[in-house]
Amino acid sequence: MKSHELFRKLLEDCNAKQLAGELCLSTSIIYKWAEPATEGGSGALNPLDRVVQLMQATDGKMIAQWVSEQAGGFYVKNPRPLRKTAHSVVVATNKIVQEFAHMLSLVATAAVDNAIEVEESGEIRDRWERVKSATEEFVTCCERGNFEEIHSRAAAADSGKERMAKA
Repeated sequence: MKSHELFRKLLEDCNAKQLAGELCLSTSIIYKWAEPATEGGSGALNPLDRVVQLMQATDGKMIAQWVSEQAGGFYVKNPRPLRKTAHSVVVATNKIVQEFAHMLSLVATAAVDNAIEVEESGEIRDRWERVKSATEEFVTCCERGNFEEIHSRAAAADSGKERMAKA
């Protein structure tokens, strides 16, 4: 869906004049946001287009995460679609189980003294975000029947651990 199409949909449920008032803008600019912003067109570059430009010019993942948090959610990047491979679902399943096990271990270690400190809660949050990302990646790969990306990341992580062990 294009950004102007989303604005058009929003205006079906939202009064343009009221929205313009809340944003301290003219009603005409709100309507222009619901039109394509093409050369010779009547549309105007809307805030969503500007967010896309900002994401392209910077670290888009941080911006997407922030926007998601403002909406009460969490950003998970979809894995790139790759060709179907004969990689084992068992290996992919093992990866997600390991991520979850690491998180549970962190929780158990933090809770051993019957209190969880702020620093520990931050570590738990970070691990939880990794579990959610790994789970989304797994589900997406299941839907596509494609586990190559999971396996390539696991192989890269394993080789990094081997290098650290040798050092």
